[in-house]
Amino acid sequence: MQKKKTNTGLDHDGSSAKENRKTKGVQKNSTASEFKDLIPIVGIGASAGGLEAFEQFFTHAPQDTGMAFVLVQHLDPRHKSILSELVQRYTGMSVHEVEDGMTVEPDNVYVIPPNRRMALLHGKLHLLEQGESLGVKNPIDFFFRSLAADQKERAICIVLSGTGSEGALGLRAVKAEDGLVMAQTPESAKYDGMPRNAIATGLVDYVLPAENMADQIVRYLKKGIGETSTTTGGDDSKNGGLLQKIYILIRFKTGHDFSFYKQNTILRRIERRMVLNQISHLAEYVRYMQEDPWEAVILFKELLIGVTNFFRDKEAFDALNNKVIPALCDARTSDDPLRIWVPGCSSGEEAYSLAMLTHDYIVTNGKNVSLQIFATDIDGDAVEVARQGLYSDIIAADLLPGYAERFFTREDGSLRVKKEIRDKVVFALQNVIADPPFSKIDLISCRNLLIYLGPELQKKVLPLFHYSLKKDGFLFLGTSETIGEYSDYFSVIDRKLKLFKRKDTSLARSPIIDLYAPTLTDRRVDAQKIGRGGAIKGTSFREVAEQIILDIYGPTAVVINEKSEILYIHGRAGKYLEPPSGDFTGNILAMAREGLKLELSSSLRKVIADNKEIRTENVRVKTNGKDHLINLIVKPIFQPASLAGSLMVIFEEARSQDGSNPIQESPSRGADKSDPRIKQLEQELRSTKEYLQTTIEELETTNEELKSTNEELQSSNEELQSTNEELETSREELQSINEELTTVNTELQQKIIELSKTGSDLNNLLASTDIGTIFLDTELNIRRFTPAATSLLSLLQSDLGRPVTHLATNMNYDRLEQDSQEVLRTLEAKEIEVFTKHEHWFIMRIMPYRTIENVIDGIVITFVDITQRKQTEQKLLQEIAQREKAQREAQSALNYSESVINTVRGPLVVIDQDLKIVSANRAFYEFFHVNPEESKGNLLYNVGDHRLDIPKLRKLLHEVLPKKTEVVDYKVDHVFDGSGPKVITLNARQIASQEGEEAKALIVLAMET
Repeated sequence: MQKKKTNTGLDHDGSSAKENRKTKGVQKNSTASEFKDLIPIVGIGASAGGLEAFEQFFTHAPQDTGMAFVLVQHLDPRHKSILSELVQRYTGMSVHEVEDGMTVEPDNVYVIPPNRRMALLHGKLHLLEQGESLGVKNPIDFFFRSLAADQKERAICIVLSGTGSEGALGLRAVKAEDGLVMAQTPESAKYDGMPRNAIATGLVDYVLPAENMADQIVRYLKKGIGETSTTTGGDDSKNGGLLQKIYILIRFKTGHDFSFYKQNTILRRIERRMVLNQISHLAEYVRYMQEDPWEAVILFKELLIGVTNFFRDKEAFDALNNKVIPALCDARTSDDPLRIWVPGCSSGEEAYSLAMLTHDYIVTNGKNVSLQIFATDIDGDAVEVARQGLYSDIIAADLLPGYAERFFTREDGSLRVKKEIRDKVVFALQNVIADPPFSKIDLISCRNLLIYLGPELQKKVLPLFHYSLKKDGFLFLGTSETIGEYSDYFSVIDRKLKLFKRKDTSLARSPIIDLYAPTLTDRRVDAQKIGRGGAIKGTSFREVAEQIILDIYGPTAVVINEKSEILYIHGRAGKYLEPPSGDFTGNILAMAREGLKLELSSSLRKVIADNKEIRTENVRVKTNGKDHLINLIVKPIFQPASLAGSLMVIFEEARSQDGSNPIQESPSRGADKSDPRIKQLEQELRSTKEYLQTTIEELETTNEELKSTNEELQSSNEELQSTNEELETSREELQSINEELTTVNTELQQKIIELSKTGSDLNNLLASTDIGTIFLDTELNIRRFTPAATSLLSLLQSDLGRPVTHLATNMNYDRLEQDSQEVLRTLEAKEIEVFTKHEHWFIMRIMPYRTIENVIDGIVITFVDITQRKQTEQKLLQEIAQREKAQREAQSALNYSESVINTVRGPLVVIDQDLKIVSANRAFYEFFHVNPEESKGNLLYNVGDHRLDIPKLRKLLHEVLPKKTEVVDYKVDHVFDGSGPKVITLNARQIASQEGEEAKALIVLAMET
């Protein structure tokens, strides 16, 4: 049977039938009430590339769904994880690194810490050491299994980006509890190993990009959790009728009838489809199947739930390789090809396993045998996958040592079966129930198909296999399958590993009779085959005579199998065997007459144990109320090979001395103890006691042997299991380390990107400020420098690691080493101005280098260019000197001018454009009775109690003088207080300010009375 194919969840989520079944979102309050306060917990597993997938998932996830998200990723156990910090950037929910015993709350995200495994119990997260032996080594599988056990059908698991196959085992546990399984589309995953292996299980409900998963979960929860099962409640007969309609729809769409498959399996898959399509009632699902014809195809795929992989159950394939393949190949010629049939081949792993195993034996032993393998299935998609022979490279772990290199080629992370093996296998569509079978087959490998078939189909398939097999052909079944009541058709080679061998049809009812009813023509004997005297052509008269003599004089004999079932009777056995009342049975012990059963049972056991003939004489058998003596002979049959393992029971009449068989009436009640009959009974009683004692001893011996054998097997099994666990542990540790390294690499890449951006920012900052910086270690070796520092020291990239004192310098400074050592010793920074040969000035700062942990780890030397500042300072100094000189000169001129002015006998005053007094001579102060302090800086009109507030003077200053630069002998008449009327002659001239000062016009005003 082919495993179900994955539903993408994009085309068949119910939208094509009824739009009102779809729900875009769910509010937190409604979620809590709808789910009866049960928190849906979503387990998310990822490895390499998981950070990018987490970003896509949580960026598009609603913040108030009422769900809790648990992230399980491979982390480096030796480093502190920053995964929770990184995830917090993408979601508004609170993100926690899990602590032991932490209770899961809705709308929260929980991240597994490094070097821990995590389990969920009663809604709490528990952490366990990685070294503890708990059966499952991988943290993702381990958490998924605990999630399934704790949450049952409410469990939800998601497999995101990652390498390897982790998650595939854990999701099976979730699926077994009818939980929801999702996987990221391989195309959207950074690493598609984990999603592809999850999808390959055939158990994934939705395959979506990470950004679409949260909305799909909300829609699923809206309908899926808490719904009534389709198999509980309601009218069973009505449900049965609805199931028949579903069978009809599947048969109409696919041509295959599932009505005789096991009903529980069918119902479970129908329930899953109903939940995924958000349908509550079986009748509604039937309508949905009628509205959406693709649903019948999807359900058909879901019903094909076979599980297969290369060399599944290696112990069984070892037995096949040791017991069956040599027997088939050794006695075969090149003209007789070895034919193998694999019904229910699924995606081809089992067929290719048989092809590789058989081809390996043929080549290794130099056999000239051609091989033909017919592999069939009803699933066209599975057959197409099998024909391609392309599988994920994870199958290498399932192959026998060296087979991956011998029989596969690598193609882009996948393994393809080589053409020489593919050519030996013919894949075809075939329904083993309805289509004609193959014939002349040497080996049929039908593993895990019968367990899904009902009793009616099994009764048809097993006889059909008997018909298809050659004489001495082999049947290989799954570990949970058996031939049931068809032991007449097959003998057991290995009961535990389910290896059987075809028996000759002549010993049992032909299976072909069950399939094709014989006609009268089949029962007639061809008259042309009969010669004279009634003898059949090809048969000699000697054979006929011997057969007649055996019929008359030969003893009665019965051929039985190892189960004591009668296969053939020769002669009249009525005196020894009698069918019991009730249902008919062909068991010889049940049919043995009184007195025979005990001896017969004992003899049969001894013959089976010792494989030697047993003869018991004078066995008393009661027939029709009379006793008679017989000799009982039981012998094993070795030839022909088809009867090997069978037994022949011979009933030989005991003869007295006169040649007659002594038959006696049963003894009367009053018989004397000396009677021979009583002695006979006593002898039988003693014989019975001895037999019982012998049987008890044999049972005890057998029990001891079985106990010893069982202990040895247990010991061997434990050793093998221990070895297997060690190998598995090593493989898982390597896988885990690889994924942890990938995860750490992803986190480090994020850090590198951030550090690179920070470094670029710092470089641009230092370059833009044109600050030369040199980083030295504690030995004063150069660790790093900025481009601006190369103008001071002759630095090249190759100088990294060299002592700074070895480099040539352009500075007039030779205490770099001493000052650096002093800074390392005192931890006090130094600041020094240095001058270069190129006439540039720098401030050199020498400071200790401190790490984030405040540890001194070297020296930082910075050079700030102050050349411009120095030049500005020099220019300012020159300007100050010039100003001081000018001031001195001005002061000298002022002193000179004041001396000149003071020699003038008449009043004289110097005013500015605003008519404020700048200076005046002594005569002015005396004439107007004012002092220099109160006059300088005041308006001319305000001095001396407004004595100069003369209208004609105003006219001179405001109207006449602006038009002329000089006024001579301008007469002004005015009455002065205390002096009477006077005529003042005014002479005025405009003069420029001193050079270098702000240009201002000054007025020199002289007065004569």
